[in-house]
Amino acid sequence: MPQIHTILITLEYSFILFLNVVITFAKNQIMRIDILTVVPELLESPFKHSIIKRGQDKGLIEIQVHNIRDFSTDKHRRTDDYAFSGGAGMVMTIQPIESAINFLKSQREYDAVIYTSPDGVQLSQKEANKLSLLNNIIILCGHYKGIDQRVRDHLVTMEISIGDYVLTGGELAAAVIVDAVARLVPGVLSDETSALTDSFQDNLLSPPVYTRPADYNGWKVPEILLSGNDKKIAEWQEQQAYERTKRLRPDLLNE
Repeated sequence: MPQIHTILITLEYSFILFLNVVITFAKNQIMRIDILTVVPELLESPFKHSIIKRGQDKGLIEIQVHNIRDFSTDKHRRTDDYAFSGGAGMVMTIQPIESAINFLKSQREYDAVIYTSPDGVQLSQKEANKLSLLNNIIILCGHYKGIDQRVRDHLVTMEISIGDYVLTGGELAAAVIVDAVARLVPGVLSDETSALTDSFQDNLLSPPVYTRPADYNGWKVPEILLSGNDKKIAEWQEQQAYERTKRLRPDLLNE
């Protein structure tokens, strides 16, 4: 029953969006995301273009990137040391991370301190929806062999993974999290209902999309999309989304 399934999940997202609007106007505050990293240069480009840039320009989201080295008390601004357990790879030390987090917390309250980790909860659209309801977030990017476990035990409130693979550092993961969350903040997208038809928003993949011309070298757009019958088109889209999901990602259907 793809239609009933779609309606129920879409209602869930619509409620999330409604809550987001209410919270935004009630607090009259923008979403602020602070990112802690030892390689801030890696995050210069992702937030200076497209939708995320427009969200910042509109004053709806604020993204600040902080160099953890600036908080190190070491004369060489070191942020890593050898692991007590031995072996290859350096470990990020506690002091500069704690100092950075304490500095930020002295300026404002934070709803979450997120560590980008392969051990964490895997990022999904549902998780992104939840995070979009928060106001202030710190994202800590791991590097080297990881961070001292005591940081995770005492300072981190949430760990998020973007997949079962290893990256050089957590910066790209942080960029993915920011993009997935910030676009859900009311007003960031020109048409907020656009997010309703995103893949995974209703546990379904998106249906195929087409644009002009209707016929390109014999490659034709399905006739139903040219009919002008909105009800029939919506039904076709729901069916296509269900069939694509069943074929390509059956794990999403829980059937």
